[in-house]
Amino acid sequence: MDYFQISGGKRLRGAVEIGGAKNAALPIMAASILCEGEIVLHNVPDLADVRTMEHLLNHLGVSSKREPNGTVRLKVEDEMNCHADYELVRRMRASVCVMGPLLAKRRKSQVSMPGGCAIGDRPIDLHVAGLRALGADMELMSGDVLLKAKRLTGTEMFLGGPFGSSVTATANIMMAAALAEGRTIIESAACEPEVTDLANFLNACGAQITGQGSPRITVEGVKQLNGCEYTVIPDRIEAGTFMIAGAITNGEVRLRNCRLEHLLAVVDRLRQVGVNIERDGEEIVVSSSRRLEPTTITTQPYPGFPTDLQAQVMALLCLADGNSVLTEKIYPDRFMHVGELNRLGAQLRKEGPTVIVEGVKRLIGAPVMASDLRASAALVLAGLVAKGETLVNRVYHIDRGYDRIERKLRMLGADIERLSRPDE
Repeated sequence: MDYFQISGGKRLRGAVEIGGAKNAALPIMAASILCEGEIVLHNVPDLADVRTMEHLLNHLGVSSKREPNGTVRLKVEDEMNCHADYELVRRMRASVCVMGPLLAKRRKSQVSMPGGCAIGDRPIDLHVAGLRALGADMELMSGDVLLKAKRLTGTEMFLGGPFGSSVTATANIMMAAALAEGRTIIESAACEPEVTDLANFLNACGAQITGQGSPRITVEGVKQLNGCEYTVIPDRIEAGTFMIAGAITNGEVRLRNCRLEHLLAVVDRLRQVGVNIERDGEEIVVSSSRRLEPTTITTQPYPGFPTDLQAQVMALLCLADGNSVLTEKIYPDRFMHVGELNRLGAQLRKEGPTVIVEGVKRLIGAPVMASDLRASAALVLAGLVAKGETLVNRVYHIDRGYDRIERKLRMLGADIERLSRPDE
């Protein structure tokens, strides 16, 4: 099992290329099920989750070919199989994104219920409710959700949930509605850039979608979608993580292939903490003052502060001069990293969906255990600045969302190595 060995105290300097957005690439890849002809996708990150999606699509009759420059070619070869079973879905919750395309194109979708995960319960009731509103019949079969429809018909629906809009539910409904008869209006749709990217991709294939990026998306159904060539947007979460890496080490990091307009809430909070973020041509330059100010952050649906950067910014605020307050409004149980950061000398106190961060002068290296993707990133960031040696175990989590993060950090001057020990 791989782990990271980090010797802290190195100031990061240099430029880093931000990869394609995982959370945009996965639903776009799933949408290939809808299309006639070949799909050519550029800027697809080489991640564990992307490889899992390729494996799932292969299982569902979609051929895939990865080229070394970040290009993936997809083409439907066989439409017989409509079953995404538990052994496939349990590896990655985003597998549920095939539900809408299978139903729309093959009139049947059988997808295993994904269950819970380390950051809390994430039900798929909004996905099912939206697809049933389009005309699907649903039943449960041995842990699978079976959906069937002789045809899908456009309708108007409200897609809000207890913690706001759902990105993957919006994606699933939008993909299904693209081939439904008539007009579909999705109210309380997710506004994330990844949803907009999916809509833009579908439009490039011949769909008629408007309103993406707003809470009201309109989809005019078409009879057929065709293959196209498309470039996936940069990953705003990877970009935010490297912003924080530059800040926590008091370094200067230049980000390439970064869309600052997708990170305005993050930039606002980081500037309040004392992080300098400026444009320099096509690059974003990140540096920080030696004294970090405390702040208050609440995670919210886009364009608010993203839940996927909550753990990373918590690591930064551990070193602020004063008390910060972090409240998690999307996944209230997403605090598995709190105990591990405390092992490094942080002073964190969890109170319900809120963590009080009492700033300390320094962190001290220690062995820690990663519990999920973003918690892994937070522990790596803390290790970069901790005195002495930090061992981050179970880094397979971080491979799900960051393409060789240790290589990129080493290029910036970090002392980090990926090592292996016998499987535990």
